[in-house]
Order: sequence, then C-alpha cells, then structure tokens
Amino acid sequence: MFATKQAVASDFGCASASYEGAARLQRQMGDAMLATIAQPVPQDATVVDLGCGTGWYTRQLAQRFGAHTVGVDLAPGMLAYAQAQVQVPEKIQWLEADAELLPLADQSVDLIYSNLMIQWCYSPQSVLRECLRVLRPGGQLRVSTLLLGTLHELQQAWTLADPHKTHVNKFVSVTDFAATTAEILPAAQLRSQMIMLDYPTPMALMNELRQLGAGYKDIQRRKTVTAPGRLKQMCQNYPRQPGGGIVASYHAGWLEWQKPL
Repeated sequence: MFATKQAVASDFGCASASYEGAARLQRQMGDAMLATIAQPVPQDATVVDLGCGTGWYTRQLAQRFGAHTVGVDLAPGMLAYAQAQVQVPEKIQWLEADAELLPLADQSVDLIYSNLMIQWCYSPQSVLRECLRVLRPGGQLRVSTLLLGTLHELQQAWTLADPHKTHVNKFVSVTDFAATTAEILPAAQLRSQMIMLDYPTPMALMNELRQLGAGYKDIQRRKTVTAPGRLKQMCQNYPRQPGGGIVASYHAGWLEWQKPL
C-alpha cells in the first residue's frame, strides 16, 4: 500500500534544501517537457505548476510567459523553500493543495505543467480528471512521470540482498498509463524513453534518492535503518560498468494534451 499523503509531503518537505542540487533527472525531463510548449500563452492567462516542489519550473514558467503563475504543492516545506527563492514575490502565487482535489475553479487555467509529480499520487486518474476540469477550452496540459522499469537494477540488487522486503517504489506500465490517459483525455499523446544516469557507486544513487525525497514510500517500509550487512550485499549485487561505476535506468513518460475548444 502506498504511503499516506502526509508521509509523502513530509519526505519531500524534508528534502527541500537538498533537492535542487540532486535533481539531474528532474531537470532533464522538465526541460524536455518545457520545450514542447510551442503555442504562445497570453499574458492574461493562468499557468499552474502542479507539484511545483522547490519552484524551479514555476520560476521558469513565470519568466517565459509573463502570465499569472501558480505553484501548487502538497508539501509545506517545499513551498516555504520555493517562496524564499523568488525575488519578486507578487509575480507568483503559491498554493498548498492536493493535486487530486484542486481548489481551483472550473475552466480557469490555460496551462498545467507537472514534472515528475503524478507517480507519487494515490490516484493518478483523479489528478488527470482535475486537470480536465480546471483547464479552459484550448488549454494545454504537460505531465511527466516515471513508468515500470525505473530503477530495475536497484530492484534486482535489493531482491538478492533482502528478498522478503521491497525497497524500490513500484511504477505503472506504459500500457496501463496510456490506457488511463486515453480514457480521461481523448487524443492525448504519450511518449516514453529510457534515460540512463551514471553514478560512481550504488550508495551514490541511494544518496541522490534521499536528497530528492524520492525514497521508498510504501506504508509497510521499514521504520528502522536497513542493516549494514544488507546494504553492503545490495551494493555487491548491483551490476557494475567496466570502469567500476554503475548505471540506473529511469523509464520516463511525457504526456501532452490540449483541451478541445
């Protein structure tokens, strides 16, 4: 069972200070998604960064479009950090809210941008339905997510080291995510790609996940620190590159949709 929303918010909130320094994947996927927004957004428009985290892309969106920009996040710690980074606070509105139940009016938003948030939600379907509800006709939606196959090397190494416990988050398959989006958002475009990131050691990967607040989130996760012996065995089981480093796989997915006029 997935962790409670409070636990997810706490994990990410605690990682607010270290997040941006560790966000290699988040930058790569977010930049690729930002580049797909070719259609101009009017200056009187409303742009929402859903799951804004530290506000990195909230600031990019506000600067690029000059529109009323709203950064929405479940984690108060992330929002506090994000607010502190803005030089002209009145340009951006910050909103602590659940993406599955947005406190936004019907047909009030022109662009929703959501980078690597939806995979942490209890009900991604509810998030997409909320996006459908709040977007104006002609409004654009951009969502990135992680799919089945993400961190499969880490999963395999942990299975050998600690076969009775799960240590890696589970992600939906590209087929299931495509079916969900097609049901809620007809004619949505979904593309996927495997992204490989290099790390010097398995512990460097584990530390990056911790710095992002992206550790294992199941409610059944161990409440105590993993025994050093298991951790050492996991590192020994992780497949190595010829030079001694490791690679972690991330199955990236990008969703693009425009609400019909």
